[in-house]
Amino acid sequence: MRVLAILALCLAAVAAVPSSSQRIVGGSVTTISQYPSIASLLYTWNWSSYWQACGGTILNNRSILTAAHCTIGDAAGRWRIRVGSTWANSGGVVHNVAQNIVHPQYNQGGRYNNDIAILRSASTFSFNNNVQAGSIAGANYYPGDNQAAWAAGWGDTYAGSNAGSEQLRHVQVVVINQNHCRNQYANTIYTITDNMLCSGWPNGGRDQCQGDSGGPLYHNGIVVGVCSFGIGCAQAQYSGVNALHGGRDQCQGDSGGLLYHNGVVVGVCSFGEGCTDVRYPGVNARVSRYVNWIRSNS
Repeated sequence: MRVLAILALCLAAVAAVPSSSQRIVGGSVTTISQYPSIASLLYTWNWSSYWQACGGTILNNRSILTAAHCTIGDAAGRWRIRVGSTWANSGGVVHNVAQNIVHPQYNQGGRYNNDIAILRSASTFSFNNNVQAGSIAGANYYPGDNQAAWAAGWGDTYAGSNAGSEQLRHVQVVVINQNHCRNQYANTIYTITDNMLCSGWPNGGRDQCQGDSGGPLYHNGIVVGVCSFGIGCAQAQYSGVNALHGGRDQCQGDSGGLLYHNGVVVGVCSFGEGCTDVRYPGVNARVSRYVNWIRSNS
């Protein structure tokens, strides 16, 4: 359940149902052909209508990597997977979810620690130019400080908008020094662990935000992060945090979305304090820390 802790949390919310369709801050529109490994994750409150709530990465022809805070506690039927579409709520092919697998140590050792999950589809994905498995960071893949990375998703385009982008968006951010990120969050309720990867923009204004949770962070084309949390969206003081796998950031609706560096998925959008807040980097689950778990559960 997308706790709106994407705050890239991108804005603090509750670890429960996704409370808004959520987008990328400080970026621009793009197309699925540029990010064929990204998936729009659709959630239902009423078991009838499904709407984009988080993002994810295609791992193989049946599995999606996303953030645990998106799906924790949910029956598999609460979620559906849209692949192959530039649009959050139309196009492509929609698949039912057969299994929701949350990391067994989620939230242990710190809030949003181990913020990673896998959704298994009830049917297989047909690969084509718009549907492809992502390249996942290996166990020793650690992008350096200040290196460029890319985030993509359908989350909020500015903090507090509570309205996701229908068209896929992307934004370039940089990897934030781990100790700096840890110090920035020292006086908050969050602990930055080695399982997290921080990203953002030195002056704020770029971020993942609500709705980007669970989405990818790419470095050189490799998925290195899973969008996890942050304080606000795109705030220069607070980088976004990605499960390790201000001004530019992932925000609400980008949870579970990916952080890319040179085409590699390095992070999964987890949380942040606000969106694009220069004080608080966005936080991603660091993919390289979960290689064995991902392989054994996908």
